[in-house]
Amino acid sequence: MTGRSPDAVFLRDLARLRRVRDRMDREYAKPLNVDELAHDIGMSSGHLSRQFKLAFGESPYSYLMTRRIERAMAMLRRGDPSVTEICFAVGCASLGTFTTRFTELVGVSPGVYRREAALATAGMPACVARQVTRPIRNREAPTPEST
Repeated sequence: MTGRSPDAVFLRDLARLRRVRDRMDREYAKPLNVDELAHDIGMSSGHLSRQFKLAFGESPYSYLMTRRIERAMAMLRRGDPSVTEICFAVGCASLGTFTTRFTELVGVSPGVYRREAALATAGMPACVARQVTRPIRNREAPTPEST
């Protein structure tokens, strides 16, 4: 027994989890994995995954993919690089996984998003476009049958 109260342990863990989340926000384009993130803050990967989901409502992997998709959405709205280049620029190693996750979160493929976003956000300041087009967390995009 460490002699620490459960509240003190919870607050310490929460601070470490915030550091992990902040690192994912900063280093989203780098190859990150739960084992490395957990090791760097002195937790087991299982404990990190469970506690992260309790604290933030989604797994570390899901959080990281959402960050990557948000960055990809911004790049697609600008229209410069190809979808493949964007996939690798945001840290995804597989175009198939990127496209599947993008479609799950946003509701359309990256190519369709690029075409639709250009029309939908034309003349809109970037800060407003980013907020309006942000993916919905913890819910998948509605399927055409469910709308």
